[in-house]
Amino acid sequence: MAQRFENKVVIVTGGTSGIGLATAKAFAGEGASVFITGRRQDALDAAVKTIGGRVTGVQGDMGRLADIDRL
Repeated sequence: MAQRFENKVVIVTGGTSGIGLATAKAFAGEGASVFITGRRQDALDAAVKTIGGRVTGVQGDMGRLADIDRL
């Protein structure tokens, strides 16, 4: 598989399910370091495990400025 995103960092908000999870998987599969966000820690942990590779989960609500700053 092509590694088009090797040495790149990608942030996917809402990366614990649906389109966000699929997007995070695709970027990770192409070599990116992926950061995903989610509001629920249990869903975030499951998504990180599912995606594999260089993925980091950051709990937060992107509607809150403090959580965006932490990210």
